[in-house]
Amino acid sequence: MNRRISTFLFALSLLACAPVANSQNIIPAPQHMTVGKGQLVLGSKLNLVTNLEGKELENMQEYIKTTQLKVEYTGKKSMRNYLKMTLDPEFKLGNEGYTLKVNSKGAEIVAKTSDGLFYGLQSLLQLAEERNFKSVIAVEIEDEPRFEYRGLHLDESRHFSSKEFVKKQLDALARYKMNRFHWHLTDGAGWRLEIKKYPRLTNFAAWRPYETWKEWWKADRLYCNQDDPAARGGFYTQEDVKEILEYAEMRHITIVPEIEMPGHSEEVLAAYPMLSCANDMYKNSDFCIGKEATFAFLEDVLTEVIDLFPSHYIHIGGDEAVKSGWKTCPDCQRRMKEEGLENVDELQSYMIHRIEEFVNSKGRDIIGWDEILEGGLAPNATVMSWRGEEGGITAAKAGHRVVMTPGGFCYLDNYQTDPSTQPEAIGGYLTLEKVYSYNPVPASFTEEQADLILGVQGNVWREYMPTLEHTEYMIYPRLIALSEVGWTNLENKDWESFRKRVNLEIPRLIEKGYNPFTLSTMIDTPMRVDYDKKEIKVALQCERLGMDIHYTTDGSEPTVNSPLYKDSLTVKETMHLKARAFKDGKPAGDILSKRIDYHKAIGKKVTLAKPYSKNYPASGEKSLVDGYRGGKGYGDGLWLGFLNNDVDAVIDLGEKTDLSYISTLGMQAKGPYVWLPKYVQIQISDDGKNFTDLARLTHDISTEREEVTFHDFIWEGKASARYVRIYAPIVDIDGGWIFLDEIIVQ
Repeated sequence: MNRRISTFLFALSLLACAPVANSQNIIPAPQHMTVGKGQLVLGSKLNLVTNLEGKELENMQEYIKTTQLKVEYTGKKSMRNYLKMTLDPEFKLGNEGYTLKVNSKGAEIVAKTSDGLFYGLQSLLQLAEERNFKSVIAVEIEDEPRFEYRGLHLDESRHFSSKEFVKKQLDALARYKMNRFHWHLTDGAGWRLEIKKYPRLTNFAAWRPYETWKEWWKADRLYCNQDDPAARGGFYTQEDVKEILEYAEMRHITIVPEIEMPGHSEEVLAAYPMLSCANDMYKNSDFCIGKEATFAFLEDVLTEVIDLFPSHYIHIGGDEAVKSGWKTCPDCQRRMKEEGLENVDELQSYMIHRIEEFVNSKGRDIIGWDEILEGGLAPNATVMSWRGEEGGITAAKAGHRVVMTPGGFCYLDNYQTDPSTQPEAIGGYLTLEKVYSYNPVPASFTEEQADLILGVQGNVWREYMPTLEHTEYMIYPRLIALSEVGWTNLENKDWESFRKRVNLEIPRLIEKGYNPFTLSTMIDTPMRVDYDKKEIKVALQCERLGMDIHYTTDGSEPTVNSPLYKDSLTVKETMHLKARAFKDGKPAGDILSKRIDYHKAIGKKVTLAKPYSKNYPASGEKSLVDGYRGGKGYGDGLWLGFLNNDVDAVIDLGEKTDLSYISTLGMQAKGPYVWLPKYVQIQISDDGKNFTDLARLTHDISTEREEVTFHDFIWEGKASARYVRIYAPIVDIDGGWIFLDEIIVQ
């Protein structure tokens, strides 16, 4: 409940007090910043004074040429109009820390490494851009990142990018002081990296006879030769990769390549079926671990990858292996017997250990998705925790390094505002504010465990991002929020400060040729339930700045003449709220229509006949009657999830109660197998044993509907009872979820 209360108080703040004094428009916010008097005028070229040498000097000069800052390196010292960049081996901050001092004479950046100098330059560039590169305010900044790993993951398998697109994203990462680019180069939908020893990976497994992943997925899921007239796809040659690596190096970004194994390998097994358990195309998705040929192949591929990429980490995937073929494969069973392995999880662990030994022999370390924990984790492996934080917590407690990237905060393929207003996405709901709220270090961690959290990463999975424009729309501005999560200390983060800065940043991104989401004009309603006063306080807020919010509580449509929202609204029983954002007196967004109830079941005892999922526990069974309504996605902590289970809930109202209204809200999102229940049956009872039917509520929404859908199951009438039972059976589909938010009883 504390999270909800703090969010509510945040929303009610009329004036945010930014913890970093006058942080201007720098993103991510620096740790310490003081604004002085005066300014540095950027009339003529700044004279670059530096002790950088060799490749580091060359890279810095070449990078500055790509900016609007006019700088000339003469090798001479200058008393005025200078940009001084000094490497100091005794510098007190960490390897990526820096100080920046600007006065009327010039700007000086000091750091221990060229990384720190580069990040100081980014702050200087943002300050200069704020004044159209005509001047820079006098400031003193002392800054360093909270985490050493600050990354973006890009899936190339489902939809392939151009070199230019990758470079463009590297430019943005550099701007926001992010230092890792996790390049997902292989997966079942296509192989994207030239491996000279295995040409069929790129002249066959990189191509599909369909324009989009969705068409391919719904059809036969076949690959085709590169010269097929219908072929769509592509791959990066090793020369392409070298060019991109050089581009990344200049921007102080490490590219972490991913070669997926043992699962998500359908494309490899189609090109080289002898590496599968079935010895045939299109039969398996996992490598056959029983065959030595599999390890010969993987070692050959990894050798070329390691020779190409300088990254210390090589990502080996490890997620979502089906493992079913291993259970009957003679080769896998023989391997298990020879190695004394009890189950297929241990067989995967055998493979991970063996690959780790090979990668370690090349002077590198492996990193993988949290499934690499299954069966026992390889000794030097680093875990990337995506299925919530549990994998990362387990790994850190066992002494392993962790990068946090949980789906609930870091998956940029989720909807970022009302799904009905957005292009198709895989499902889920992840707002800018929720990304910003993330803290990668669990509160329960000791200092030693916290030190094992290397950082945070945003993941872009592109099943439903068929174009480059759509991909950028999903990345930005949420990645900008994640940059501040990774860089700025908790005490220096402030949502209202960030909201103002990101609203100013988005037009700059557009000017630079990006296609960001321009923030929502949808009205959000954070609320706080006061159980003592038996009331709900409701705030109204909007992501986009400069909006006036007008509202009504009588069911009428809000106009510019309706009450202007200034302070929280109080709900004692039922409020029929409607609200809308207005800009300059004109409607700027859709109307929010929401019923809010302090209802008769709030705080009452709920008994569930079948368990909810531990992955989506909300606040347990009491979340069905806590007064909080779920938002537009099941990951907001307010929806209670049931996996492969019917919902069967009985509410004890404590005494016989007159009833006139009972409802619950369900959702459907086909991509992640979230379904509306077949129906909702409402029953009532006086003794909690003998129930009578009150209503059987159905719907006509097909499971084939692609878009995210919400449906209210509502009964209205007259009845009287102590107990109310809600029964919601799952649809007749092999596997899936039911999510319910609140059972309202009036």
